[in-house]
Amino acid sequence: MTPSFSFTPEAHNDFLWAVVGSPWTWLLCWVLLMSVITFCTFGVDKWKAKRKAQKESIRRIPEKTLFLLSALGGSPGALLGMKVFHHKTLHRSFRWGIPAILTAQLLLFGGLFLYFKVFR
Repeated sequence: MTPSFSFTPEAHNDFLWAVVGSPWTWLLCWVLLMSVITFCTFGVDKWKAKRKAQKESIRRIPEKTLFLLSALGGSPGALLGMKVFHHKTLHRSFRWGIPAILTAQLLLFGGLFLYFKVFR
């Protein structure tokens, strides 16, 4: 008898461990964490933008950092930050780029889900 490395719940109490051990749960946690970080980063950059008008020495967060955080899974937080803080909404690269990143991520995650849950 060979040991099986896949965990399937056999009792009602094992359901929590089966859900926590799922890669989809970890992916969701990663996206939520990155979204919160990206949302807060947009808020800090907006705050710095307002302060820069009064004091020239304040350093803003580079746009490539905002795009990188979005590409690493924080695109829902970036869109929410753009709406809530009214930040970077006039930049064409952000108006089109952030939704494009979100769309690409949704297609990627949807494709992975279909591959692993349906076709495989």
